[in-house]
Amino acid sequence: MIYIKNLLTTACIILVTINVFGQNLSTRTNSIKLSFQNGKLEDSESLPVVTWENPAEDYTSSESNQVFLNATVSSNLPLLRVTMSIGDEESNKIISTKELKIAEDTYSHGISQSLWLPDGTSFVRISATNTAGATVMESRSILVGKNAFENVLAMNRKDYALFFATDRYEEWDDLVNPIDDAHSIAKELEETYGFQVEVVENATKEEVWAKIRSYADIKYNPQDQLMIFFAGHGQYDDTFGEGYVVPTDAKANDQAKTSYISHNRLRNNIDNLGCKHVLLAMDVCFGGTFDPVLARSRALEDYSVSTDEMVVRKLSMKTRKYITSGGKEYVSDGIPGQHSPFASKIIQSLRTRGGDDRILTLSELKAGMENLPLIPRFGSFGSDETMSDFVFIAK
Repeated sequence: MIYIKNLLTTACIILVTINVFGQNLSTRTNSIKLSFQNGKLEDSESLPVVTWENPAEDYTSSESNQVFLNATVSSNLPLLRVTMSIGDEESNKIISTKELKIAEDTYSHGISQSLWLPDGTSFVRISATNTAGATVMESRSILVGKNAFENVLAMNRKDYALFFATDRYEEWDDLVNPIDDAHSIAKELEETYGFQVEVVENATKEEVWAKIRSYADIKYNPQDQLMIFFAGHGQYDDTFGEGYVVPTDAKANDQAKTSYISHNRLRNNIDNLGCKHVLLAMDVCFGGTFDPVLARSRALEDYSVSTDEMVVRKLSMKTRKYITSGGKEYVSDGIPGQHSPFASKIIQSLRTRGGDDRILTLSELKAGMENLPLIPRFGSFGSDETMSDFVFIAK
């Protein structure tokens, strides 16, 4: 017998049992990682597969107790049995189980069903067994209820903030405020909003990428958020049509731009981070060129729903947002001993604690910057979902 043991995460449970050549097999987490003893599993392609269409994400939220489920179970061998269970996430107790009717010699079975779920966090689990005896179980967790906002705040979620601040350069002119700006904003995020913060000062190009890679290795929960902030010099190259962040070791006359950090690589690497909710803030010259088409920069959506519904909705969608201190132009570093204009506005907004609802959104952050001499740029990149947002939730 071979057993694929399931390790419970907040998002997914996978359990597989199959008779194959007396080998041992184990797996963990969403992306199935297999480790073998006594050789390899030659017919692993015969395992049933559950494809989720709705809910598509491992963890979702719903204001309504009525939730629509849409999924497909498929296998290279005929399906023998398909069951669906509903359970309580906290106690892992099964509330109800239903065996679905499938015809003989069925290789694919669609599931479309409206479910009623109680307030709180429930899981919906689909179990599929084929004629070889291979069983796969997968789950989706769903937070339900008008009062779900309180549950969101109580969940095991974290907010991270990573700052790269540079005011000393080997070949470029030094600056006066980036490091102080970064520490001031980091302090507000840590003390008022409970962020886990890290400030990296005067990093080389290699150190920047190594630090971003270390954040890519973090195992994020579905509702975790990550803010990445760059403060320092920036540059735009008209020949390449590319913007750059300038690290401390950048060459002053680097025509090939190999010592700079390109916006294009930043977009791709940050978009591929495992964190579902990411905000990139850039207080650098030409930061607005992070958007490859400046003229098509996108404004954030305004919301007219209740606070509870807004937060539940935002934390259910993938976020890839950016905010920069300007467009295709130089921006002020500020007066020595004071913050840059961009950093000052961020600090002022953070100190409002989001008003009565204690929720500061990017739309509210944007409104606080409208009177800056240079208009900040807000937009989206990569795999951002249209109605998503990055929220600062005061403690």
